[in-house]
Amino acid sequence: MTRPATITLKVVKGKLARTEYVFDERTTCVLGRAEDCAPRLPNDDDHRTVSRHHCLLDINPPDARIRDFGSLNGTYVNDEKIGQREAHQTPEEAAALSFPEHDLADGDEIRIGKTVFRVGVQPAAGGVKRTLELARCKVCDREVGSELGARSGDYVCAACQAKPAAVAEMLLDLAHGGRRDLAPIAGYTILRELGRGGMGAVFLARHGTTGEEVALKVMLPKVAASAEAHGRFLREVELTRALRHPNVAALYDAGSADGTFYFTTEFCAGGSLDRLLDRRGGRLPAAEAVRLALQALEGVGHAHEQGVVHRDLSPQNILLSEAADGSPVAKVGDFGLAKAFDQAGLSGLTRTGTAAGKPWYMPRQQVVNFRNAAPAVDVWALAACLYHVLTGRYPRDFPAGRDPWQIVLQSPPVPIRRRDPGVPKALAAVIDRALQEKPAIGYRSAAELHDALRTLTP
Repeated sequence: MTRPATITLKVVKGKLARTEYVFDERTTCVLGRAEDCAPRLPNDDDHRTVSRHHCLLDINPPDARIRDFGSLNGTYVNDEKIGQREAHQTPEEAAALSFPEHDLADGDEIRIGKTVFRVGVQPAAGGVKRTLELARCKVCDREVGSELGARSGDYVCAACQAKPAAVAEMLLDLAHGGRRDLAPIAGYTILRELGRGGMGAVFLARHGTTGEEVALKVMLPKVAASAEAHGRFLREVELTRALRHPNVAALYDAGSADGTFYFTTEFCAGGSLDRLLDRRGGRLPAAEAVRLALQALEGVGHAHEQGVVHRDLSPQNILLSEAADGSPVAKVGDFGLAKAFDQAGLSGLTRTGTAAGKPWYMPRQQVVNFRNAAPAVDVWALAACLYHVLTGRYPRDFPAGRDPWQIVLQSPPVPIRRRDPGVPKALAAVIDRALQEKPAIGYRSAAELHDALRTLTP
Protein backbone atom coordinates (compact mmCIF):
# COMPACT_ATOMS: atom_id res chain seq x y z
CA MET A 1 0.00 0.00 0.00
CA THR A 2 1.23 3.49 -0.83
CA ARG A 3 2.03 5.75 2.11
CA PRO A 4 1.42 9.41 1.20
CA ALA A 5 4.10 12.04 1.51
CA THR A 6 3.77 14.15 4.65
CA ILE A 7 4.95 17.42 6.12
CA THR A 8 5.13 17.52 9.92
CA LEU A 9 5.45 20.56 12.16
CA LYS A 10 6.47 19.56 15.69
CA VAL A 11 6.69 22.21 18.39
CA VAL A 12 10.04 21.60 20.11
CA LYS A 13 10.20 24.77 22.20
CA GLY A 14 7.58 27.02 23.78
CA LYS A 15 4.24 26.63 25.53
CA LEU A 16 2.90 24.43 22.73
CA ALA A 17 5.83 21.99 23.09
CA ARG A 18 5.13 18.42 21.97
CA THR A 19 2.20 19.58 19.83
CA GLU A 20 2.47 18.10 16.34
CA TYR A 21 0.73 19.06 13.12
CA VAL A 22 0.76 16.53 10.27
CA PHE A 23 -0.18 17.42 6.70
CA ASP A 24 -0.61 14.76 4.02
CA GLU A 25 -2.55 16.89 1.53
CA ARG A 26 -2.14 20.15 -0.33
CA THR A 27 -2.96 23.11 1.93
CA THR A 28 -1.87 26.51 3.18
CA CYS A 29 -1.55 27.68 6.77
CA VAL A 30 -1.45 31.20 8.14
CA LEU A 31 0.55 31.35 11.40
CA GLY A 32 0.05 34.12 13.92
CA ARG A 33 -1.92 35.25 16.97
CA ALA A 34 -5.25 35.91 15.23
CA GLU A 35 -8.18 33.64 16.00
CA ASP A 36 -8.38 32.46 12.39
CA CYS A 37 -4.74 31.28 12.28
CA ALA A 38 -3.91 27.58 12.29
CA PRO A 39 -1.55 26.83 13.93
CA ARG A 40 -2.45 29.70 16.26
CA LEU A 41 0.27 30.99 18.56
CA PRO A 42 -0.53 32.04 22.15
CA ASN A 43 -1.52 35.65 22.70
CA ASP A 44 0.82 36.10 25.67
CA ASP A 45 4.01 37.88 26.72
CA ASP A 46 6.17 35.30 24.94
CA HIS A 47 4.50 36.16 21.64
CA ARG A 48 3.93 39.92 21.84
CA THR A 49 6.42 40.26 18.98
CA VAL A 50 4.32 37.98 16.77
CA SER A 51 1.95 39.63 14.29
CA ARG A 52 -1.73 38.66 14.11
CA HIS A 53 -1.08 37.22 10.64
CA HIS A 54 2.65 36.61 10.80
CA CYS A 55 3.63 34.24 7.99
CA LEU A 56 2.30 31.79 5.45
CA LEU A 57 3.11 28.10 5.09
CA ASP A 58 2.45 26.72 1.62
CA ILE A 59 2.33 22.92 1.80
CA ASN A 60 2.22 20.36 -0.99
CA PRO A 61 3.81 17.21 0.46
CA PRO A 62 6.70 16.49 0.22
CA ASP A 63 7.31 20.19 -0.57
CA ALA A 64 6.78 23.17 1.72
CA ARG A 65 7.61 26.86 1.60
CA ILE A 66 7.37 29.67 4.16
CA ARG A 67 6.91 33.40 3.59
CA ASP A 68 6.95 36.21 6.13
CA PHE A 69 4.28 38.90 5.77
CA GLY A 70 6.67 41.74 6.60
CA SER A 71 6.21 41.32 10.36
CA LEU A 72 7.89 43.72 12.79
CA ASN A 73 10.17 41.04 14.25
CA GLY A 74 10.55 38.64 11.34
CA THR A 75 10.44 34.87 10.98
CA TYR A 76 13.54 32.75 11.55
CA VAL A 77 14.47 29.55 9.71
CA ASN A 78 17.52 27.85 11.23
CA ASP A 79 18.26 31.15 13.02
CA GLU A 80 18.29 33.06 9.73
CA LYS A 81 15.77 35.90 9.52
CA ILE A 82 13.68 35.64 6.34
CA GLY A 83 11.54 38.75 6.71
CA GLN A 84 11.24 41.83 8.92
CA ARG A 85 10.08 45.38 8.51
CA GLU A 86 12.00 48.35 9.79
CA ALA A 87 10.79 49.99 13.00
CA HIS A 88 9.62 53.11 11.14
CA GLN A 89 7.59 51.12 8.59
CA THR A 90 3.91 50.33 8.81
CA PRO A 91 2.81 46.77 8.01
CA GLU A 92 1.43 48.09 4.70
CA GLU A 93 4.74 49.73 3.78
CA ALA A 94 6.65 46.60 4.69
CA ALA A 95 4.34 44.34 2.73
CA ALA A 96 5.06 46.38 -0.39
CA LEU A 97 8.68 45.20 -0.20
CA SER A 98 9.85 41.90 -1.62
CA PHE A 99 10.44 39.61 1.34
CA PRO A 100 12.09 36.29 0.51
CA GLU A 101 10.42 32.92 0.54
CA HIS A 102 12.24 29.92 1.94
CA ASP A 103 11.84 26.35 0.74
CA LEU A 104 11.79 24.05 3.76
CA ALA A 105 13.72 20.80 4.19
CA ASP A 106 13.60 17.95 6.67
CA GLY A 107 15.02 19.07 10.03
CA ASP A 108 14.62 22.82 9.45
CA GLU A 109 13.54 24.81 12.49
CA ILE A 110 11.13 27.74 12.31
CA ARG A 111 11.16 30.26 15.17
CA ILE A 112 8.28 32.67 15.69
CA GLY A 113 8.44 34.56 18.96
CA LYS A 114 9.46 31.95 21.54
CA THR A 115 7.86 29.04 19.72
CA VAL A 116 10.07 26.76 17.63
CA PHE A 117 8.68 24.30 15.07
CA ARG A 118 10.79 21.48 13.63
CA VAL A 119 9.93 20.49 10.07
CA GLY A 120 9.67 16.84 9.12
CA VAL A 121 9.54 15.81 5.46
CA GLN A 122 8.53 12.25 4.61
CA PRO A 123 8.41 11.35 0.89
CA ALA A 124 5.75 8.96 -0.35
CA ALA A 125 6.59 5.27 -0.05
CA GLY A 126 5.28 2.11 -1.60
CA GLY A 127 4.35 3.60 -4.97
CA VAL A 128 6.08 3.39 -8.32
CA LYS A 129 9.83 3.12 -7.91
CA ARG A 130 11.76 6.03 -9.42
CA THR A 131 13.74 5.08 -12.51
CA LEU A 132 15.77 7.05 -15.02
CA GLU A 133 13.01 6.45 -17.56
CA LEU A 134 10.43 8.14 -15.31
CA ALA A 135 12.65 11.18 -14.95
CA ARG A 136 12.16 12.33 -18.53
CA CYS A 137 9.75 14.85 -20.02
CA LYS A 138 6.80 13.11 -21.67
CA VAL A 139 6.86 15.61 -24.55
CA CYS A 140 10.50 16.35 -25.44
CA ASP A 141 12.15 13.39 -23.64
CA ARG A 142 14.62 15.70 -21.90
CA GLU A 143 16.04 14.47 -18.58
CA VAL A 144 14.19 16.32 -15.81
CA GLY A 145 15.45 14.80 -12.57
CA SER A 146 16.32 18.23 -11.19
CA GLU A 147 12.72 19.40 -11.72
CA LEU A 148 11.13 16.31 -10.18
CA GLY A 149 12.81 16.58 -6.78
CA ALA A 150 11.55 13.83 -4.46
CA ARG A 151 8.56 13.03 -6.66
CA SER A 152 7.99 10.41 -9.33
CA GLY A 153 5.42 10.04 -12.07
CA ASP A 154 4.59 11.43 -15.49
CA TYR A 155 5.80 14.98 -16.03
CA VAL A 156 5.98 17.66 -18.73
CA CYS A 157 9.05 19.86 -18.29
CA ALA A 158 8.83 23.59 -17.63
CA ALA A 159 10.04 24.44 -21.15
CA CYS A 160 7.28 22.37 -22.75
CA GLN A 161 4.68 23.69 -20.31
CA ALA A 162 5.41 27.14 -21.71
CA LYS A 163 4.21 25.85 -25.12
CA PRO A 164 0.75 24.38 -24.40
CA ALA A 165 -0.28 24.53 -28.08
CA ALA A 166 2.52 22.12 -28.97
CA VAL A 167 1.43 19.81 -26.15
CA ALA A 168 -2.18 19.89 -27.36
CA GLU A 169 -1.12 19.13 -30.95
CA MET A 170 0.99 16.21 -29.71
CA LEU A 171 -2.01 14.77 -27.86
CA LEU A 172 -4.21 15.10 -30.94
CA ASP A 173 -1.58 13.40 -33.11
CA LEU A 174 -1.43 10.51 -30.64
CA ALA A 175 -5.24 10.38 -30.53
CA HIS A 176 -5.43 10.20 -34.32
CA GLY A 177 -2.90 7.37 -34.15
CA GLY A 178 -5.28 5.28 -32.07
CA ARG A 179 -4.19 5.86 -28.45
CA ARG A 180 -7.08 4.53 -26.37
CA ASP A 181 -6.49 6.93 -23.48
CA LEU A 182 -6.98 9.80 -25.95
CA ALA A 183 -10.04 8.41 -27.75
CA PRO A 184 -12.36 11.24 -26.59
CA ILE A 185 -10.36 13.80 -28.59
CA ALA A 186 -9.68 11.68 -31.68
CA GLY A 187 -10.87 13.41 -34.84
CA TYR A 188 -10.55 16.97 -33.53
CA THR A 189 -8.39 19.66 -35.11
CA ILE A 190 -7.34 22.86 -33.36
CA LEU A 191 -8.62 26.02 -35.05
CA ARG A 192 -7.23 28.69 -32.73
CA GLU A 193 -6.25 29.46 -29.15
CA LEU A 194 -8.99 30.93 -26.97
CA GLY A 195 -6.91 31.74 -23.91
CA ARG A 196 -4.26 30.57 -21.50
CA GLY A 197 -3.39 30.80 -17.83
CA GLY A 198 -1.01 29.48 -15.24
CA MET A 199 -2.30 25.89 -15.49
CA GLY A 200 -2.58 25.49 -19.26
CA ALA A 201 -4.54 26.75 -22.24
CA VAL A 202 -7.85 26.36 -24.05
CA PHE A 203 -8.37 26.02 -27.80
CA LEU A 204 -11.28 26.02 -30.22
CA ALA A 205 -11.35 22.61 -31.89
CA ARG A 206 -13.57 21.12 -34.60
CA HIS A 207 -14.38 17.47 -35.24
CA GLY A 208 -13.48 16.47 -38.79
CA THR A 209 -16.51 14.19 -39.27
CA THR A 210 -19.33 15.78 -37.30
CA GLY A 211 -18.23 19.40 -37.57
CA GLU A 212 -18.90 19.83 -33.85
CA GLU A 213 -16.94 22.68 -32.25
CA VAL A 214 -15.74 22.36 -28.67
CA ALA A 215 -13.37 24.10 -26.33
CA LEU A 216 -10.35 21.81 -25.86
CA LYS A 217 -8.55 22.53 -22.60
CA VAL A 218 -5.18 21.18 -21.52
CA MET A 219 -3.98 21.43 -17.93
CA LEU A 220 -0.31 20.81 -17.15
CA PRO A 221 0.70 19.78 -13.61
CA LYS A 222 3.55 21.80 -12.13
CA VAL A 223 4.89 18.67 -10.42
CA ALA A 224 5.26 15.02 -11.37
CA ALA A 225 1.76 13.57 -11.18
CA SER A 226 1.45 10.26 -9.34
CA ALA A 227 -1.25 7.75 -10.19
CA GLU A 228 -2.98 8.67 -6.93
CA ALA A 229 -3.03 12.37 -7.83
CA HIS A 230 -4.35 11.56 -11.30
CA GLY A 231 -7.13 9.47 -9.86
CA ARG A 232 -8.05 11.97 -7.16
CA PHE A 233 -8.30 14.82 -9.66
CA LEU A 234 -10.32 12.90 -12.25
CA ARG A 235 -12.75 11.64 -9.59
CA GLU A 236 -13.46 15.25 -8.64
CA VAL A 237 -13.84 16.18 -12.31
CA GLU A 238 -16.58 13.56 -12.68
CA LEU A 239 -18.76 15.62 -10.33
CA THR A 240 -18.37 18.57 -12.68
CA ARG A 241 -19.05 16.42 -15.72
CA ALA A 242 -22.46 15.53 -14.31
CA LEU A 243 -23.59 19.17 -14.17
CA ARG A 244 -26.21 20.09 -16.76
CA HIS A 245 -27.82 23.54 -16.56
CA PRO A 246 -28.51 26.36 -19.05
CA ASN A 247 -26.12 28.61 -17.12
CA VAL A 248 -23.25 26.12 -16.74
CA ALA A 249 -20.85 25.48 -19.63
CA ALA A 250 -21.06 21.70 -20.07
CA LEU A 251 -18.02 19.48 -19.59
CA TYR A 252 -18.23 16.65 -22.13
CA ASP A 253 -15.12 14.51 -21.74
CA ALA A 254 -12.03 14.42 -19.54
CA GLY A 255 -8.91 12.32 -19.38
CA SER A 256 -5.15 12.28 -18.96
CA ALA A 257 -2.18 11.13 -20.98
CA ASP A 258 1.57 11.67 -20.89
CA GLY A 259 1.56 14.00 -17.90
CA THR A 260 -1.26 16.20 -19.25
CA PHE A 261 -4.98 16.46 -18.46
CA TYR A 262 -7.38 17.26 -21.28
CA PHE A 263 -11.05 18.27 -21.41
CA THR A 264 -13.64 19.00 -24.05
CA THR A 265 -16.27 21.52 -23.01
CA GLU A 266 -19.13 23.49 -24.49
CA PHE A 267 -17.85 26.26 -26.75
CA CYS A 268 -19.40 29.65 -25.97
CA ALA A 269 -19.05 31.83 -29.06
CA GLY A 270 -19.53 35.06 -27.10
CA GLY A 271 -16.23 34.57 -25.31
CA SER A 272 -15.85 35.51 -21.66
CA LEU A 273 -17.20 38.32 -19.54
CA ASP A 274 -13.76 39.91 -19.22
CA ARG A 275 -13.47 40.05 -23.03
CA LEU A 276 -16.90 41.69 -23.21
CA LEU A 277 -15.69 44.28 -20.71
CA ASP A 278 -12.66 44.94 -22.90
CA ARG A 279 -14.93 45.59 -25.88
CA ARG A 280 -17.28 47.81 -23.88
CA GLY A 281 -14.77 50.10 -22.21
CA GLY A 282 -14.35 48.19 -18.94
CA ARG A 283 -17.87 48.50 -17.54
CA LEU A 284 -21.47 47.49 -18.22
CA PRO A 285 -24.71 49.35 -17.40
CA ALA A 286 -26.30 48.28 -14.13
CA ALA A 287 -29.31 46.56 -15.72
CA GLU A 288 -27.16 44.43 -18.03
CA ALA A 289 -24.64 43.63 -15.30
CA VAL A 290 -27.35 42.50 -12.88
CA ARG A 291 -29.05 40.38 -15.57
CA LEU A 292 -25.81 38.48 -16.26
CA ALA A 293 -25.13 38.13 -12.52
CA LEU A 294 -28.58 36.62 -11.98
CA GLN A 295 -27.93 34.07 -14.73
CA ALA A 296 -24.53 33.16 -13.31
CA LEU A 297 -26.05 32.78 -9.84
CA GLU A 298 -28.59 30.31 -11.23
CA GLY A 299 -25.76 28.19 -12.62
CA VAL A 300 -23.75 28.44 -9.42
CA GLY A 301 -26.79 27.60 -7.31
CA HIS A 302 -27.42 24.45 -9.35
CA ALA A 303 -23.81 23.34 -8.93
CA HIS A 304 -23.97 23.92 -5.18
CA GLU A 305 -27.10 21.75 -5.00
CA GLN A 306 -25.02 18.98 -6.59
CA GLY A 307 -22.20 19.47 -4.08
CA VAL A 308 -19.79 21.26 -6.44
CA VAL A 309 -18.06 24.50 -5.40
CA HIS A 310 -16.23 26.48 -8.08
CA ARG A 311 -13.73 28.33 -5.83
CA ASP A 312 -12.12 30.25 -8.70
CA LEU A 313 -14.90 32.43 -10.10
CA SER A 314 -13.89 35.47 -12.12
CA PRO A 315 -15.03 37.30 -15.28
CA GLN A 316 -12.60 35.03 -17.17
CA ASN A 317 -14.67 31.92 -16.55
CA ILE A 318 -18.11 33.49 -16.84
CA LEU A 319 -18.66 32.60 -20.49
CA LEU A 320 -21.22 34.03 -22.90
CA SER A 321 -23.48 32.38 -25.43
CA GLU A 322 -26.22 34.09 -27.41
CA ALA A 323 -29.96 34.11 -26.75
CA ALA A 324 -32.52 34.07 -29.57
CA ASP A 325 -32.81 37.86 -29.38
CA GLY A 326 -29.03 38.25 -29.69
CA SER A 327 -28.45 39.19 -26.05
CA PRO A 328 -25.60 37.50 -24.14
CA VAL A 329 -26.37 34.59 -21.81
CA ALA A 330 -23.98 33.83 -18.94
CA LYS A 331 -22.64 30.30 -18.54
CA VAL A 332 -20.21 29.55 -15.72
CA GLY A 333 -17.24 27.49 -16.91
CA ASP A 334 -14.39 25.50 -15.36
CA PHE A 335 -16.54 24.39 -12.42
CA GLY A 336 -14.39 22.83 -9.75
CA LEU A 337 -11.36 22.32 -12.03
CA ALA A 338 -9.00 24.78 -10.33
CA LYS A 339 -10.06 23.58 -6.88
CA ALA A 340 -9.62 19.90 -7.74
CA PHE A 341 -6.32 20.51 -9.56
CA ASP A 342 -4.85 22.39 -6.62
CA GLN A 343 -6.17 20.08 -3.92
CA ALA A 344 -4.75 17.09 -5.78
CA GLY A 345 -1.36 18.78 -5.39
CA LEU A 346 -0.92 19.26 -9.15
CA SER A 347 -0.38 23.02 -9.09
CA GLY A 348 2.82 22.77 -7.06
CA LEU A 349 3.62 25.49 -4.56
CA THR A 350 2.44 29.05 -5.09
CA ARG A 351 4.87 31.86 -5.66
CA THR A 352 4.81 35.38 -4.24
CA GLY A 353 1.88 37.28 -5.68
CA THR A 354 -0.22 34.21 -6.37
CA ALA A 355 -2.75 32.24 -4.44
CA ALA A 356 -4.99 29.19 -4.77
CA GLY A 357 -7.43 31.01 -6.97
CA LYS A 358 -7.65 34.63 -8.11
CA PRO A 359 -7.15 36.87 -5.06
CA TRP A 360 -9.05 39.77 -6.65
CA TYR A 361 -12.28 37.81 -6.28
CA MET A 362 -11.46 35.88 -3.11
CA PRO A 363 -12.94 36.28 0.40
CA ARG A 364 -10.69 36.01 3.43
CA GLN A 365 -12.51 32.82 4.47
CA GLN A 366 -10.97 31.10 1.47
CA VAL A 367 -7.44 31.97 2.56
CA VAL A 368 -7.80 30.86 6.17
CA ASN A 369 -9.76 27.71 5.29
CA PHE A 370 -8.03 26.52 2.13
CA ARG A 371 -9.42 23.00 1.82
CA ASN A 372 -12.95 23.39 3.09
CA ALA A 373 -14.22 26.33 1.06
CA ALA A 374 -18.00 26.51 1.51
CA PRO A 375 -20.47 27.53 -1.22
CA ALA A 376 -20.58 31.03 0.28
CA VAL A 377 -17.11 31.76 -1.16
CA ASP A 378 -18.61 31.46 -4.65
CA VAL A 379 -21.39 33.85 -3.69
CA TRP A 380 -18.79 36.36 -2.47
CA ALA A 381 -16.78 35.91 -5.66
CA LEU A 382 -19.80 36.51 -7.89
CA ALA A 383 -20.59 39.68 -5.95
CA ALA A 384 -16.96 40.72 -6.49
CA CYS A 385 -17.38 40.08 -10.23
CA LEU A 386 -20.51 42.23 -10.29
CA TYR A 387 -18.62 44.97 -8.41
CA HIS A 388 -15.87 44.83 -11.05
CA VAL A 389 -18.32 44.87 -13.96
CA LEU A 390 -20.03 47.98 -12.55
CA THR A 391 -16.93 49.95 -11.52
CA GLY A 392 -13.97 48.57 -13.46
CA ARG A 393 -12.26 48.10 -10.08
CA TYR A 394 -11.73 45.23 -7.64
CA PRO A 395 -13.41 45.27 -4.20
CA ARG A 396 -9.96 45.60 -2.59
CA ASP A 397 -6.95 47.62 -3.66
CA PHE A 398 -3.98 45.47 -4.71
CA PRO A 399 -0.96 47.80 -4.96
CA ALA A 400 1.95 46.52 -7.02
CA GLY A 401 4.40 44.47 -4.97
CA ARG A 402 2.08 43.74 -2.05
CA ASP A 403 1.38 40.17 -1.11
CA PRO A 404 -2.23 39.41 -2.14
CA TRP A 405 -2.62 36.84 0.64
CA GLN A 406 -2.01 39.50 3.25
CA ILE A 407 -4.27 42.00 1.50
CA VAL A 408 -7.15 39.53 1.48
CA LEU A 409 -6.58 38.73 5.15
CA GLN A 410 -6.28 42.28 6.40
CA SER A 411 -7.96 44.72 3.99
CA PRO A 412 -11.78 44.92 3.92
CA PRO A 413 -13.59 45.55 0.64
CA VAL A 414 -14.15 49.20 -0.29
CA PRO A 415 -17.87 50.14 -0.34
CA ILE A 416 -18.88 50.24 -3.98
CA ARG A 417 -20.23 53.80 -4.02
CA ARG A 418 -16.80 55.03 -2.95
CA ARG A 419 -15.61 53.65 -6.28
CA ASP A 420 -18.56 54.99 -8.25
CA PRO A 421 -21.24 57.18 -6.62
CA GLY A 422 -23.39 56.52 -9.68
CA VAL A 423 -24.16 52.94 -8.63
CA PRO A 424 -27.82 52.91 -7.49
CA LYS A 425 -28.09 52.96 -3.70
CA ALA A 426 -30.29 49.87 -3.44
CA LEU A 427 -27.94 47.87 -5.67
CA ALA A 428 -24.93 49.14 -3.74
CA ALA A 429 -26.50 48.00 -0.46
CA VAL A 430 -26.94 44.46 -1.80
CA ILE A 431 -23.39 44.29 -3.16
CA ASP A 432 -21.82 45.72 0.00
CA ARG A 433 -23.70 43.19 2.13
CA ALA A 434 -22.65 40.37 -0.20
CA LEU A 435 -19.00 41.37 0.27
CA GLN A 436 -19.17 41.40 4.07
CA GLU A 437 -16.76 38.89 5.60
CA LYS A 438 -17.13 39.34 9.36
CA PRO A 439 -18.52 37.60 11.25
CA ALA A 440 -19.61 35.72 8.13
CA ILE A 441 -20.19 36.29 4.43
CA GLY A 442 -23.30 38.44 3.97
CA TYR A 443 -25.26 36.08 1.72
CA ARG A 444 -24.59 32.42 2.46
CA SER A 445 -26.22 30.95 -0.65
CA ALA A 446 -26.56 31.76 -4.32
CA ALA A 447 -30.33 31.78 -3.87
CA GLU A 448 -30.12 34.49 -1.18
CA LEU A 449 -28.08 36.84 -3.36
CA HIS A 450 -30.21 35.98 -6.40
CA ASP A 451 -33.39 36.92 -4.51
CA ALA A 452 -31.87 40.17 -3.26
CA LEU A 453 -30.80 41.21 -6.77
CA ARG A 454 -34.06 40.03 -8.32
CA THR A 455 -36.06 42.51 -6.25
CA LEU A 456 -34.12 45.33 -7.93
CA THR A 457 -35.09 44.35 -11.49
CA PRO A 458 -38.34 45.40 -13.21
